[in-house]
Amino acid sequence: MSSQLEKVKELIQLREKARLGGGEKRIESQHLKGKYTARERLAMLLDEGSFEEFDMFVEHRSTNFGMDKTKFLGDGVVTGYGTIDGRLVYVYAQDFTVFGGSLSEMQSQKICKVMDQAMKMGAPIIGINDSGGARIQEGINALAGYAEIFQRNILASGVVPQISGIFGPCAGGAVYSPALTDFIMMTEGTSYMFLTGPKVVKTVTGEDVTQEDLGGAYVHSSKSGVSQFSVQTEEEGLKLMRRLLSYLPQNNLEEPPVVQNDDPIDRLEDSLNEIIPDSPTKPYDMYQVIGAIIDKGEFLEVHADYAKNIIVGFARFNGQSVGIVANQPKFLAGVLDINASRKGARFVRFCDAFNIPIVSLVDVPGFLPGTGQEYGGVITHGAKLLYAYGEATVPKVTVTLRKSYGGAHIVMSCKQLRGDVNYAWPTAEIAVMGAEGAVEVLFSKEISEEKDPEKRTALIEAKRKEYTDLFANPYNAARYGYIDDIIEPRNTRFRIIRALQQLQTKKLENPPKKHDNLPL
Repeated sequence: MSSQLEKVKELIQLREKARLGGGEKRIESQHLKGKYTARERLAMLLDEGSFEEFDMFVEHRSTNFGMDKTKFLGDGVVTGYGTIDGRLVYVYAQDFTVFGGSLSEMQSQKICKVMDQAMKMGAPIIGINDSGGARIQEGINALAGYAEIFQRNILASGVVPQISGIFGPCAGGAVYSPALTDFIMMTEGTSYMFLTGPKVVKTVTGEDVTQEDLGGAYVHSSKSGVSQFSVQTEEEGLKLMRRLLSYLPQNNLEEPPVVQNDDPIDRLEDSLNEIIPDSPTKPYDMYQVIGAIIDKGEFLEVHADYAKNIIVGFARFNGQSVGIVANQPKFLAGVLDINASRKGARFVRFCDAFNIPIVSLVDVPGFLPGTGQEYGGVITHGAKLLYAYGEATVPKVTVTLRKSYGGAHIVMSCKQLRGDVNYAWPTAEIAVMGAEGAVEVLFSKEISEEKDPEKRTALIEAKRKEYTDLFANPYNAARYGYIDDIIEPRNTRFRIIRALQQLQTKKLENPPKKHDNLPL
């Protein structure tokens, strides 16, 4: 055998060794936990045969605590690029079979390399986290490695889409890289995120808490809002990542992909003409409205289990990707509160960063009252949603279905926040407040002076009707041009599509500045 063939043989053997990561035993242990290996995950995520790996032969260079005697090719992370539905993406997946996926100086360099490449090429970054945290044996070098990754997350924010999959542990400083990305996806039962673990919590606060209850998928998708998606299996999560990417552009200078649509543009949805209940206090399901007007009823909801009084997610109108923001009357009557404002603001800003038009469906009675909200800073958080809509330069189409009262009316993409096309259904009520509250303010003296209970009730009813006739309709707002048109509900799909077609060439720039000062 020639020396060249010997060297080729050596290369093949080293590649095989690298692909085994921490070895067969650890791979088996990973499988027993119901988890896939880093390479198995990337194989499921990317188009078949498209993955090109970087830095397969990288090893750590630590000598502390006898580390120089134990080295693995790749050093605990698999990095490179591939395609999803033919589109270029850069990926990294931590390998738990190698030192528990712990982050070393060299692992950080590998991750930073693909992130730098992604920025140069203008392509999305997908990171799969499964790590015990910083490699303690490397001390400050591991911490510096994290900081290098975080800095790149920050610079990539709003330039290329960043998606994080949490498919195992992600604790301590490690949580900040996913937190800086656009979307986090967690697997139920096998993943968790927290800054300080149960043992530290017990020592410092005396609380007894499990890993799952402290930072599991359920906690972060429904209570904290840290995670946008919660999935039962890794297969489901990787499939969802592919689906999510189909709504997004490659970068902030490109438009989202347009897919072929065979759902008729002018499809009428007669059910919408009767969906609003006669009673103003009776709820209906906003999901029914969304499903009726979008292409084929296909809706990818974001933050589905968090702040359910507002719905956000991706859909298509005539094949064009849009972001939908909608109040949900079925939950807390659709009021805005701290969590709903944060959820909505983050989503609106993401859409604006990546040239995705925003369609807002409004039925909001106001902000949630109470000391809990005021002490929690609802003013500042509500201002985030207001700010997000006001700074957004993408096409904005708003449809008011029923209530749109007070400050909440302004916050939900009103005309004065540069809404491009603002429609209303005939059932819309656009006013400073509802009839009940308004009557108490406007006619309190007359009502208090009337001592006869029956006459008082009749007076309140008469004044309520007077106010309703005057303000609880869309025509008053339309008179001033704040509503562009009042539309028949069943025509909503057609009118939104026409509006979006008209807005395709929209050009709007905000004043030049270093950056804004969003009310955080």
